[in-house]
Amino acid sequence: MSERPTLVSSSKTFGGSQLRLRHRSQVLHCEMTYSVFLPPQSLAGARVPALYWLSGLSSTDENFMQKAGAQRVAAELGIAIVASDTSPRGDGVPSDPGGGWDLGLGAGFYVNATREPWARNYRMYDYVVDELPALVEEEHSLSDSRGISGHSMGGHGALVCALRNPGRYRSLSAFSPISNPMRCPWGEKAFSHYLGSDRKDWHEWDASELLSGASERLPILVDQGGADPFLETQLHPEALRAAAERAGHPLTLRMQPGYDHSYFFIATFIEDHLRHHAKALVR
Repeated sequence: MSERPTLVSSSKTFGGSQLRLRHRSQVLHCEMTYSVFLPPQSLAGARVPALYWLSGLSSTDENFMQKAGAQRVAAELGIAIVASDTSPRGDGVPSDPGGGWDLGLGAGFYVNATREPWARNYRMYDYVVDELPALVEEEHSLSDSRGISGHSMGGHGALVCALRNPGRYRSLSAFSPISNPMRCPWGEKAFSHYLGSDRKDWHEWDASELLSGASERLPILVDQGGADPFLETQLHPEALRAAAERAGHPLTLRMQPGYDHSYFFIATFIEDHLRHHAKALVR
């Protein structure tokens, strides 16, 4: 178990509390921050369910909380929102030697790295699946009823975390996920550094590959902007759709004409996603 977190900031919103906290991660071997919205039901003593949000490349735990406008509906539904950072950080944590933004700091890709110099710190999968939920469920008295969602690299992470852990999450969704990272430039760069050059080792971190062997049929909601500049080169939602059709896996993939990759897009459809999760999380 990680040591107890320290409070960085706190604000009241929609009758609940928006918190940012810092703790020492035993998994990542560095200081980490996370953000959590606690709805008014939680402040009144209820153990509420939580939606875990994973953000995209170059983001932090704050982007979603400040830009998505999710707190109003989460407060109505009685759902906490937990947002992790997107990578380990701090002195001694390696980053892209070429100075890029799509590897290293801000770009952990929610995998467990096996290659040096990444293996010690870059275990974001273990962090978001195990360490962070154990910490926040104890610290903030949340229930173990969990949903997971994310955007872009975080959408990839949400899909992989749920598909690899049947029974751990009750609901799943994504915005503009990197659906087939084995076959896009962002994923190929990250996987070759974190996991090595043997592409067979990449399959267990690719949602379009994992769907074929998924033992749980957790319904997936995906929204994808039709004007997203990364749609054809990086995201490949058609691969996810084809994999779901082959596996008979329930997938609702909504192409949204005119919308891009930004948080304006996420803010437009976040209420639909929160209500999708509430159907499974709120009893």
